[in-house]
Amino acid sequence: MIAGVDEAGRGPLAGPVVAVVVILPDGHPIQGLNDSKKLTAKARARLEAEIMACARFSVAQCCEAEIDDINILQATMLAMTRAVEGLDMAPRHVLVDGNRLPRWKYSAEAVIGGDAIHPCISAASILAKEYRDRLMIAAAEQYPQYGWDRNKGYGTAEHLAALRKYGPTPLHRRSFAPVAQMELL
Repeated sequence: MIAGVDEAGRGPLAGPVVAVVVILPDGHPIQGLNDSKKLTAKARARLEAEIMACARFSVAQCCEAEIDDINILQATMLAMTRAVEGLDMAPRHVLVDGNRLPRWKYSAEAVIGGDAIHPCISAASILAKEYRDRLMIAAAEQYPQYGWDRNKGYGTAEHLAALRKYGPTPLHRRSFAPVAQMELL
């Protein structure tokens, strides 16, 4: 009953921050788990399907307005709390990737680089990245000029050029400097 928690989307200029908690089943090792950023898209997709088929998990997010209202760190902590509270059972202990923990009732520890160390955090990392990437690919259909299907909302040259040309969308984080600067123009 050890749960792993990770997030995706703290740094982008657009889209929500997504947190996922995963409890892997005992005696059912999943080969190839690692930090999602170290895996190919093909490997992540394969692992996502395997994780979802055998693990208990919960996905939660904080939207752009929440991020702007309470800041990205607090929104990340809130999304993590929502994810853990969304499980169908309370974990005995929670391992959180990073150096900070939400203020919650659960026994927990922060593990720097945990997504490359603990399989349950690796699994959460994979599910969070895949889920958020799909959200941004879908958003790119409505706002194709920003290239979110390619940059996932990060501040790439393409995204920043589109932001200068077209201005921010409702999915942009207005509290993030590059977006806030566009609103001043």
